[in-house]
Amino acid sequence: MKKWGFLLLLLCLTFLYIKPFLESKEEMQHYELYKNDKVVDRKISGNLQKKEITEEQIYQGNLLLVNGEYPAHPKSIKSDIINLSTHNELIKGYGLLESEMYLSEDIARRFSEMTTAAEKEGVRNFCITSGFRDFEEQSVLYQEMGSAYALPAGYSEHNLGLSLDVGSTQMKMVDAPEGKWIEENAWKYGFILRYPKDKTTITGIQYEPWHIRYVGLPHSVIMEGKKFSLEEYLDFLKEQKSISTTMHGEKYEISYYPVTKDTTIHVPSNLRWEISGNNMDGVIVTVFPISTHANLKEVGMAE
Repeated sequence: MKKWGFLLLLLCLTFLYIKPFLESKEEMQHYELYKNDKVVDRKISGNLQKKEITEEQIYQGNLLLVNGEYPAHPKSIKSDIINLSTHNELIKGYGLLESEMYLSEDIARRFSEMTTAAEKEGVRNFCITSGFRDFEEQSVLYQEMGSAYALPAGYSEHNLGLSLDVGSTQMKMVDAPEGKWIEENAWKYGFILRYPKDKTTITGIQYEPWHIRYVGLPHSVIMEGKKFSLEEYLDFLKEQKSISTTMHGEKYEISYYPVTKDTTIHVPSNLRWEISGNNMDGVIVTVFPISTHANLKEVGMAE
């Protein structure tokens, strides 16, 4: 009996001795969890800022959908439209069918980079046959050629400055190496073949191997991977609300936001980001990796 009493006393003394350490460890764990939560919260709030979105922004950007249902808005036209024939530095790697050929300066530069890359692979006979057309020119074209060969003013992607028709100086694009190269490689440079063979019921336009459209990276990469038309891609973003993709080992985040009169969203204050309308009902925010932080050419970058 004395033996059991001694063991019980020893157990009590042991408990009293280690209790402060147990409590200290437990408190430390709670403190670490609390501290980590606070750090995370602070990091999130510190890296985001509010951005007010106006209805006007629905109609601006590189991801605008223009088709028979959604016409181009006057504010959708790229602000940097130029006559390419007066900018020799931008027409390296391709020719012009006419001396009066207009296009967004930014898109022309990107197209030149793409054709320069193609030339390194032995494909070098590119020619722009049609670029930007204003509403008046589109209206005249529609009246002269009819609905079988042209679209009414505002319903053509050529009214944006984001699209161009590309030909080969050697043969028809459907048979030309230039046509094949574009179909296989344009997505690597932010361009898409806007009217593919198997998407006519969705786009409403027959296969056009010559008509390319700039949407930018990483969107063109995602569209190529999923074999999406622009219509399908924008529907996909609306359905998913937010997606992420990895390109060259770096993560990109893309989010869709519906826009009403007073819409406020959150954008990073420490990363490069872009906002584009979809020409329907909302905007798409693209957040770029840290490595692109210094490249602010085409950005909405937080101050």
